[in-house]
Amino acid sequence: QLQLVESGGGLVQPGESLTLSCTAASGFTFDRIAIGWFRQVPGKERGGVSFISSQSNDKNHADSVKGRFTTARDNAKKVAYWTMSSLKPDDSGVYYCAACRYGMSCYSIRPSKYGHWGQGTQVTVPP
Repeated sequence: QLQLVESGGGLVQPGESLTLSCTAASGFTFDRIAIGWFRQVPGKERGGVSFISSQSNDKNHADSVKGRFTTARDNAKKVAYWTMSSLKPDDSGVYYCAACRYGMSCYSIRPSKYGHWGQGTQVTVPP
C-alpha cells in the first residue's frame, strides 16, 4: 500500500521560502500517480493548494499561492517537492500531500478525490 511521508516544515519568517518533500515510502508505481498538496488550519477544513500530474506536464495552484508556490517531482526518487516562496502568516498551517485516487480527475485539488494521506508537516509563519 502506498505510504506518503511529508517533511521539511518548520518556522520561517515572512518573506522567506521553504521546500516541503513528499516521499513515497513503499508500494506503488509513483510515476503513475498525481499528487496534491493541501493545507489545514485549526477550525477549518483541509483545502487544496497545489496539484502536479504524474509526469509533471500538468500543474494547478490555488489563487492564493499562484506565483509564490511551485511544485515539482522526481519520479526516479519517488519524491514530490513543493517550494513555497514569499511566505505570509496566512500560509501557516499543517501541510499534507496525498495521492490522486485511481480513475479520478484531480486537477481541481478537491480533498475527496485523494487518498493515502501523509501525516502532515507544520509550517509556521509568525506575524
